[in-house]
Amino acid sequence: MRILLAEDDLSLGESIESWLSLDGYVVDRVMRGDLAETALATHDYQCLLLDRGLPGLTGDALLRTLRARRNTIPVIMITARDALRDRIEGLDLGADDYLVKPFDLEELSARIRAALRRYEGRTDTRLQHGDLSMDPVAKQVTYQGRSIDLTAHEFAVLQALLRRPGHVVSRSQLEDALYAWGEEVESNTIEVHIHNLRRKLDPSVIKTIRRQGYRLAD
Repeated sequence: MRILLAEDDLSLGESIESWLSLDGYVVDRVMRGDLAETALATHDYQCLLLDRGLPGLTGDALLRTLRARRNTIPVIMITARDALRDRIEGLDLGADDYLVKPFDLEELSARIRAALRRYEGRTDTRLQHGDLSMDPVAKQVTYQGRSIDLTAHEFAVLQALLRRPGHVVSRSQLEDALYAWGEEVESNTIEVHIHNLRRKLDPSVIKTIRRQGYRLAD
């Protein structure tokens, strides 16, 4: 799952990026609002962590623009502005959540998960499709009652498919779920992960849709 972090505090930004990477997310980080706007226009993100006081384009202005364009990406504001009036303004601008600095990084992860559940219309943390079940918090996968050991990249590919059951997920979308900016992507990496998932689960679990991508079997 890919997250855009728009934070101009270098130390805090590095800490958040490191934590979320360990938590299994792919993180792209920018320090200006105008760069965040460009990134959102050119990449597929599942969540935006947005500081209000960004240079170039403020977080408030960026969020106002996103919502005016009917962009529904979950947005969590991360800011030092902690007055009640500030919280109300941020939420009324269209933020899905508002987190005041300094905050606990475990709480940030929990708020991201909650924002994604609301966006996807789910109440349960688990992702379920037939006999296949994933717990993103515990990083556990079961299939037909068996516990399945997956690598971090295999887990990310399967999670991308489970978040869109019944839909075809393209190769480029799966690559976006695995790699941040600047990371080298090998030409056959997705095919390798799909092959390994079929071997560990069942060959029939993941269908190849010719020239389109992959989807979970009905």
